[in-house]
Amino acid sequence: MHYTLHLTNNCNMACKYCYVDRKNISVMDFDTAKKAVDMAAASAKESVGIVFFGGEPLLHKQLIYDVVEYCKWKGKNSDISFHFKVTTNGLLLDETFMDFSAANNLFIALSHDGIRKAHDKNRIDMHDCGTFEKLSEKIRLLLSRHPYAPVLMTVNPNTAGHYAESVEYLYEQGFRYIICSINYAGKWNEHGMEALKRQYRKLSNFYMAKTLKEEKFYLSPFEVKISKETYCTERCELGNKQISVAPDGGLFPCVQFVGDEQYCIGNVDTGIDEKKRRTIFEANEKEKESCGTCAIRKRCNHFCGCLNKQATGSIEKVSPVLCMHEKILLPIADRLAEKLYKKRNALFIQKHYNDMFPIISLIEDKTHGRQQHA
Repeated sequence: MHYTLHLTNNCNMACKYCYVDRKNISVMDFDTAKKAVDMAAASAKESVGIVFFGGEPLLHKQLIYDVVEYCKWKGKNSDISFHFKVTTNGLLLDETFMDFSAANNLFIALSHDGIRKAHDKNRIDMHDCGTFEKLSEKIRLLLSRHPYAPVLMTVNPNTAGHYAESVEYLYEQGFRYIICSINYAGKWNEHGMEALKRQYRKLSNFYMAKTLKEEKFYLSPFEVKISKETYCTERCELGNKQISVAPDGGLFPCVQFVGDEQYCIGNVDTGIDEKKRRTIFEANEKEKESCGTCAIRKRCNHFCGCLNKQATGSIEKVSPVLCMHEKILLPIADRLAEKLYKKRNALFIQKHYNDMFPIISLIEDKTHGRQQHA
């Protein structure tokens, strides 16, 4: 189970994705955070993840430091181990925080949208200036200390034409875990969808070239679409594998729901309303009427309540944009997989047909990291 602590509902160095009225900022206090940690520990069997989220969580570094120390103290007095993650826009990364992250195994994920033309369209600071230039130094700092840190890229209608070039840019910077997401709530049209199709074809060529060179990397969404078994067996575990904690202590089933009282499933003071959590989970589990006869429904993201909420405002309604996107992406991913399989490419086969690959890959990464620092 992961507990995501929303340290604030606002980012003073806001990007357009998380911007809200700066007059209505609310910040989580330490007492609320401790209650969330206590709740997480009480529900855990062996380990629990604590994720620091925003707005921009690094605006509140001291709270992060205090929560991690409290978790370490809590762990010493129980059988529960804690692991930590922070998702950041990167502007406040510095040597001190990197030292802290290394000492406490704090996993850092960077939000970045690729080349300057794409990134600066939406990733802006409080003065409405793009942040691309400021992040060049931060990327070097992050990857020098955490060479396998993931980068999270959001594709919007106004940046879709730069999708492939942005992925290649991030790869050239040294990122090997590139996780791309479509902003399904954006104002997409037929022109935008055609642009996405062209970009996925370019990305397919990029994926093919790197894989044939045996260059290990992870590129979503290709990886999950190619791994058919994953999509056939896993569904959105809304509220069962993750709890999001609002700054005021309200509990929600996922990050997209924070602040929407319709989906509030409790509070750190009163605990989880199990009946409401179950009701929301079961509503999300029902097959959507519009998807019942679709041939690709088992490999489609239509079951993700968080995406549906983002795009349509309801977990029960699927965005037409999502449908169009999946129908564009899947055939391209399948053709890519077929080509690599026919070539009997060793990296491809290990990645998608060897259940032990994640463990082997982790060992290789750690060994390589030790050799680099020797």
